[in-house]
Amino acid sequence: MEAINLEIEGLILFKPVIYKDNRGYFLETQRKSHLNEAEITDDFVQENESLSIRNVIRGLHFQVPPHPQAKLVRVVKGKAIDVAVDLRKNSPTYGKYLMIELNETEKQSFYIPIGFAHGFISLADETILLYKCSDYYSKECEKTIAWDDPTLNIPWNCKAPILSDKDRNGILFDDFNSPF
Repeated sequence: MEAINLEIEGLILFKPVIYKDNRGYFLETQRKSHLNEAEITDDFVQENESLSIRNVIRGLHFQVPPHPQAKLVRVVKGKAIDVAVDLRKNSPTYGKYLMIELNETEKQSFYIPIGFAHGFISLADETILLYKCSDYYSKECEKTIAWDDPTLNIPWNCKAPILSDKDRNGILFDDFNSPF
């Protein structure tokens, strides 16, 4: 498995080795030693799966202390543009975002450390996203930044997004006092 450090410090893309033959394929989706080599020490304690139809936007989600979460995200079926927004106040990339395509063919995993908001848009009729979290879900600690925040200005390229009430009513980036 190859670990690729991306443009924003802390974000890592893992490219697996996929073994294919006449029966199908096999790959390792996670190996602790590969995470350790990439200096990831998170203990992933919860795994979530979501199914989204085309044009669903989820995010931008994160949890604040005392239950912040790092995430390891991959697409099992379909295709998505995954987005991570840097919320670390002392980071040179504070308020910047990175967009990356994840799909069922390449089977890459995207590591998002604590201190980032996360979201995605489904680009397929059915996109199944699997993500591991380094802390348990906490309703008291969950936050959502508006997917269409004017300061972030993320180019979702979707004229008719499908949103939950929570995502439709996210806070503005400029109104968020980051604890990270």
